[in-house]
Amino acid sequence: MHRALNRSAALSRLGCRTFTQRPPLRMFPLSASAPISSPARRTQQITAHLQPLSRTMSSKTLDFNRSNSQTEVLQHKHDGGRVFILNRPSALNALNLNMVESMAPQLQAWDRSDICNVIMLKSSSPRAFCAGGDVKRVVDLAKERNDQFAQFFEKEYQLNYLIASVETPVVALIDGITMGGGVGLSVHAPFRVATERTMFAMPETAIGLFPDVGGSYFLPRLDGSIGRYLGLTGDRLQGKSVFWAGIATHYVPSARLPALEARLCELESKDVTIVNQAIEEFSDEAANLRDPTEFSLFPYRQAIDRCFHHDTVEEIVAALEREVAKPSQTDIARAADVQAWAQKTLKTLQSVSPTSLKVTLELLKAGARKSLKECLQLEYKAVQNVAQSHDFIEGVTKTLVTRNKDSIQWKPATLTELSDVDVINAYFRGNGKELEFLTTAPWNSPSLPAAIGDYGRPQFTLPAEREVISLIGKSSLCMTVEEVLDYFQSKYSGKIGLDTKVEMVLATKCRVDGKSQTVSLRD
Repeated sequence: MHRALNRSAALSRLGCRTFTQRPPLRMFPLSASAPISSPARRTQQITAHLQPLSRTMSSKTLDFNRSNSQTEVLQHKHDGGRVFILNRPSALNALNLNMVESMAPQLQAWDRSDICNVIMLKSSSPRAFCAGGDVKRVVDLAKERNDQFAQFFEKEYQLNYLIASVETPVVALIDGITMGGGVGLSVHAPFRVATERTMFAMPETAIGLFPDVGGSYFLPRLDGSIGRYLGLTGDRLQGKSVFWAGIATHYVPSARLPALEARLCELESKDVTIVNQAIEEFSDEAANLRDPTEFSLFPYRQAIDRCFHHDTVEEIVAALEREVAKPSQTDIARAADVQAWAQKTLKTLQSVSPTSLKVTLELLKAGARKSLKECLQLEYKAVQNVAQSHDFIEGVTKTLVTRNKDSIQWKPATLTELSDVDVINAYFRGNGKELEFLTTAPWNSPSLPAAIGDYGRPQFTLPAEREVISLIGKSSLCMTVEEVLDYFQSKYSGKIGLDTKVEMVLATKCRVDGKSQTVSLRD
């Protein structure tokens, strides 16, 4: 009863007409997998794990967060758990070549170990997981015409692919600032845990670069045109918004992370479904994961899709200008908010590198049709050209060195001075070094279930918008709101936040018949 009433209130809040209370109709069998534990059991488990860790963990494990100024990446192990701790707090854990080179061989060794069941990535500082890469050093080498400037990107992309391809489950605890290189370390892992302190962004167009580290792969696979919006504007997502956007697979309050780490170390299996259930037990049901207003992009979802689905930057700019002049009837109830958002977005696009905007859009369009390996190879070809360009050197120097970004002079300064053909010829063609990988292992292990996501393995995020639309688009089913929700509850084993995510899609992409409560797609 309470579940249906909550759904009714949520749909009303989202602008959908509520449906008549009735017993739930289950068209599909419940998943055979073990169900997520009840709220009462989850509370008991969390309480137990929040007891003093000295009862269950060695003194070595208690030093997980200890800072060692001589070691930029700490490596710890306890029982079946292995942990990389990024430990360069003065630079917000920005990756340098030494950090990348120290992680790759250890990751491979842990993956081969029979006693390692889970690998974690975390930070020694609550302020940042990883704020990016050490691009200042890259600029220094590029200015010197030193061919080693590309080595950092080569090693970084190799590590990104390695994280995606190892069979041992990888859990990235993205607690704090997570930008650029930090995104590459985390987003390709099967488990990404956000907290209230998480701040995600890919702001590369502001320094004359583009969202790399596999950004051309994962950004196009976010809902609608959200990936293009984030990649072109560098907009920041905070806390729960990182979860709602599908970047994080779970949301866990930061106070629970030590207990979660202890729990993961106790696991005696590499089974990803067991890892998922362990993390889910620490997710916070009471942390407003039923409130769509906690997703900062939700009020603009339809406007984002209207503006950023276009295939040229000029068309995107023109669409934003139309939103400023006259918001769509679809958003008439929040017209002022959408106009303000469009105006702010236009100002952002006008301030960043025009070349970076065009390079980024070309990569995102191509990446939607490529594998992660192909995306990283294409990015590596592009970065060898972009890293030597005027805009990259200018952007990094004025933004990160002299701290005078208001004086940046992009060349060319406007979109009209650079055609799309010029971009393709200048940045995607040529005889640059080819990217080679440290592993030839396929993503999908024969032991994994058949229901796999884009990475060739089980998907543990909330259901993607396209998955909801695909189900409803099968018009012969004529499903009701309740049946759609029940289907996804069954398929995703009651994942926390699932109902609200589906209701968001229903509110923005569907119509609900007030009498029959059947759902259909909007035109």
